[in-house]
Amino acid sequence: MDFELPVDPFEIAAAAISLVAVWWTTRRDLLCWPIGIVSVLMYAAIYARAHLYSDALLQFVFGAFLVYGWWHWWRAPREQGLPVVVPGGRRELVLGICGGLAGWAVLGWFMSRHTDADFAWLDAGLAAFSLVAQFWAARLLRANWLLWIAVDVIYVGMYAVKGLPATAVLYAVFIVLAVRGWREWGRGTPA
Repeated sequence: MDFELPVDPFEIAAAAISLVAVWWTTRRDLLCWPIGIVSVLMYAAIYARAHLYSDALLQFVFGAFLVYGWWHWWRAPREQGLPVVVPGGRRELVLGICGGLAGWAVLGWFMSRHTDADFAWLDAGLAAFSLVAQFWAARLLRANWLLWIAVDVIYVGMYAVKGLPATAVLYAVFIVLAVRGWREWGRGTPA
C-alpha cells in the first residue's frame, strides 16, 4: 500500500516564509516583522480552506500585532544594536494568561456554535494563547518562547490530523526555534 502526503506548493511557500520570520525573531532582527506579515496573509488563506477559522482569523490579528511589534522594536532601547529583552513582571504574565483563557472561552463558544469549524475549542484555545505569545514577543518578553513551545507542541498534532503536513513539520521546527529563542533571549545577544 502506497502512502502519499498531499503537497500544496502554496502551503510549502508559506511555511518557508514563516520559518524565516521566526528565525529572524530569535535573532531580534527587525526583518522578522515584514516577513511575518507576508506569512500571516498566506496562512489566513490556508487555514480558511482547512476550516480552521479561529486560526484564519488569528492571522489578521497577528498582522496587527506584527505591525505593533515592528514599531515597538524600532523604538525599543538597544544594546549592541539589538532591542533589549524584558524579563516580564508577574502581573504582566498573569494578565496575559488570564487574557488567553478569556479569549479561549469567547472564541471557542462562538466557533463551536456559529461555524462548522473543525476542532472549534482546541483551535480557539491555541489561537488565544498564540495571540498572548505574539504580544509578549512584540513587547520583547522572554517568556513568549515558553508559551510558543507549549502551543506549538499541540499545533503539530492538530495540523497533522487536518492534513497540513508542511505546516505540521513547520510547527515542529518552530518548537526547536522557540527553544533557541528562549536561550538566545536569555543571553541577550544572538548566536
